[in-house]
Amino acid sequence: MAVISLDIQERTPYVGGRVFGQTGAYEVISGVAHYAFDPNDPANTVITDIGLAPRNRQGLVECQGDFRLFRPVDPVRGKRALLVDVVNRGNSVALNAFNESGRGSQGQPDPGNGFLFRHGFAVLQCGWQFDVAPGQGPRLHVPDALAANGAPLTGRISYIFQPIKDQTGEELFAGIYMRSLPMDADAQDAVLTVRDYEDDAPTVIPRGRWRFAREAEGKVTPDTAFIYKASGFAAGKIYEVVYTTSGAHIAGVGLLATRDMVSFLKYGTAAQGNPCAGELNYAHGFGVSQTGRFLRLFVYLGLNLDERGRQVLDGVLAHIGGGRMAEFNKRFPQLNTSSKRTLSYLFPYTDVSQRDPVSGRTDSILAKSRLHRDARGGTPKIFFTNSAAEYYGSLGSLIHTNVESTEDVAPSDAVRIYQISGAQHGSGALPLNNGRGGGRLQQYLNIMSERPVLRAALLNLHAWVAQGQAPPPSKHPRIADGTLVAPSRVAPTFNRIPGVVYPERLHALSPRDYQAGFDLARANHTGGGEPMPVGIGFTTLVAAVDQDGNELGGVRLPDVTVPLAAYTGWNVRHKDIGGENQMIGLSGSTIPFPVTRAQRQAKGDPRKSIEERYASRDAYLAQTLQAALELVRLRYMLEEDVEQAVALAGQRWDALTALAGDKAAAPAQAGAR
Repeated sequence: MAVISLDIQERTPYVGGRVFGQTGAYEVISGVAHYAFDPNDPANTVITDIGLAPRNRQGLVECQGDFRLFRPVDPVRGKRALLVDVVNRGNSVALNAFNESGRGSQGQPDPGNGFLFRHGFAVLQCGWQFDVAPGQGPRLHVPDALAANGAPLTGRISYIFQPIKDQTGEELFAGIYMRSLPMDADAQDAVLTVRDYEDDAPTVIPRGRWRFAREAEGKVTPDTAFIYKASGFAAGKIYEVVYTTSGAHIAGVGLLATRDMVSFLKYGTAAQGNPCAGELNYAHGFGVSQTGRFLRLFVYLGLNLDERGRQVLDGVLAHIGGGRMAEFNKRFPQLNTSSKRTLSYLFPYTDVSQRDPVSGRTDSILAKSRLHRDARGGTPKIFFTNSAAEYYGSLGSLIHTNVESTEDVAPSDAVRIYQISGAQHGSGALPLNNGRGGGRLQQYLNIMSERPVLRAALLNLHAWVAQGQAPPPSKHPRIADGTLVAPSRVAPTFNRIPGVVYPERLHALSPRDYQAGFDLARANHTGGGEPMPVGIGFTTLVAAVDQDGNELGGVRLPDVTVPLAAYTGWNVRHKDIGGENQMIGLSGSTIPFPVTRAQRQAKGDPRKSIEERYASRDAYLAQTLQAALELVRLRYMLEEDVEQAVALAGQRWDALTALAGDKAAAPAQAGAR
């Protein structure tokens, strides 16, 4: 077993022994897990560069990582199920998504509404990511790949940034603890380029006009952690610096650590130090965004069987990962990059086999799991859930269409696909604002919460695994019924709304030239040099919208079916931060309806006003209640979430009807065209 020991450093009652429903009290166990992997075991050889890691006397590759475990004090009253909270940059995703919790205090995460604990799940958080800062959350200490002479490996790496203001300097990989920095501040092989869009041809900035340096107190000094340009970096422009770095962290062992920690808790004995010995029948993985892609890669690489051939995860809920996987298994990985020119955009995308017309390969997300199925069935039950945003920036449509985006592809029997109509990348909330990360956006940020769908999905997934109860059918936009369309079909609906400009480009990029000779699952891939070529852009399909701008075809929450605004998975940059009308990140929009008929007429908004739609606040809330109950009937929402759905609807009513007169166009007045 690859977990050789657990160093338990703290074992305390959770939030003072608070009782969570019928499950009762929980305890928190935290410490350090020590791992040792056989680099020659076929279960491990898929990890890039594991054969180049230092080995102990037994020929094993060692590493260690933090963990935190929430366990029912009386496991008989629990679900006998472990939820693996695949932490994102050290932060819990499960407690936030299901419990709506904050960070908490005194070292213990806030239990929020207690959903996971009331429903009896044990929850595991274990470090898998090497670049988490100390104290920020669970981290894994990984080995470096070494050359035959014991020297660190060197190679090319790129860093991309798009300023939100004119500036002279930029910190490379800001906020990331372990960074792949230039070897030499004066390196002449470093290249800096600039472009307007990421798929534009780059313009090289002469080496003499910039340097690796930091400006402080009026002085500019050499510093490989910063890039400096006296004439400045312009707001909204996209800059990419490519340079030689040293030291290749073997990031892929994070996949093995996750696999083996879960396996240890499921199958390990009390004599081996397992605090959950004999308590768990099932384990489900939950990841969001980066860690949703982590789970897609985990399954794709065939890692759901441990070194002894036992199934690890019984269920997987991969949220807002889109059609991508991750860069977590390559040399010189950039775990936190937002660049579209990465391996995470490579084929395959669906869970059923397809042929890629560029590479000529036939593959699927589940191909290796099916090839190596064990006595229990080999593949986990899987939910792929996405918001509207992944269809705009993360290949969301490709998980249920062919690569050419000309026809629908049905998922396999072990998979369900759900799209949350109109939601952005991560739950939104009031109050209304149009700022994110210090930058201004054209529209208010999306205020929809997607959590009701996730809570229902988790319980449906567990019932599927534990009781064989089939979950609700997949629900997402489709080509066949006209709810999945080209962006050009959607643009006119938004461009006719005063103060709204639909994104000018929706290109989803892939280094497709790279793809023809590369297999994501092939071990010891060296990275091939950077920057990666732009290659071929995908045909991006998005959800069709109704006359108000709200999406059709997916799971439509009451926000969308009983609307006060149009909710989108896209937003664009404000002219104040440069790159005006370019789509920004994975932010969504709230585009309020006019409050009154007079306001609608004065502004020329083609959409009916709130007062023309609903007789009163009570009438609006009554319709919201009926819409929520219908989702409960269809099992896309839980009955316990209905009361909150109506309460949040009341808050939306109060906030959006307060937008009287010119206040209704606040983002547009701030500079949108």
